[in-house]
Amino acid sequence: MPPLIEMRNIQRTYVMGDNLVHALRGVDLTIEKGASIAIMGTSGSGKSTMMNIMGCLDQPSKGQYLLNGKDVSRLSRAQLAEVRGRMIGFVFQSFNLLSRTTALENVELPLLYQGVGARDRHRRAMEALERVGLEKRFDHHPNQLSGGQQQRVAIARALVGQAPIIMADEPTGNLDTKTSYEVMGILQGLVDQGITVVLVTHESDIAAYARRVITLRDGLIVDDKTQEPARAA
Repeated sequence: MPPLIEMRNIQRTYVMGDNLVHALRGVDLTIEKGASIAIMGTSGSGKSTMMNIMGCLDQPSKGQYLLNGKDVSRLSRAQLAEVRGRMIGFVFQSFNLLSRTTALENVELPLLYQGVGARDRHRRAMEALERVGLEKRFDHHPNQLSGGQQQRVAIARALVGQAPIIMADEPTGNLDTKTSYEVMGILQGLVDQGITVVLVTHESDIAAYARRVITLRDGLIVDDKTQEPARAA
């Protein structure tokens, strides 16, 4: 069985005026199914670029990216969007919830785009909210929820498409310490269920919850270590 994620000599170069910016300079990375990965690095290290390529939001300038054994390096935008919808759920620092819709409707949204019928959308969204402990607040709007509860809704939305990979970009950046650890506990629970979680963070105490920590500097992986993850209380 091939690795879930395999990056081979991934390079990404941007043109900024008269300058070339080498965001990634030749990254090799393999991630197995059910892994828990934290990607760390200072601003400008390339971690966001790596996340974008890994999440099929961007394409490498050079190199090969295999997702579940399929080369997605040169797919069209439409093909990348299809792969994203099937393989990847995203969680962001700013939650990205629609303010005028309920928690349930926010979670249903990806299924609406996929053409799933109303009854099935409702059922699957409620199941996703149950997985993050918010089934009793399904009819609340984002402004009626705490920051931690909003992030739980965002995680439920990432789960509802039943993707095998969750990619979380600074998911605790807008949360207090206690709530951050609660969110990490939820993400760890997903790993325990066999979902692969890839986390971008600049906080070492958040990276401590991952089984593997990758550090980027100047577009290169400079450290790749495994560890016994911290567990949420």
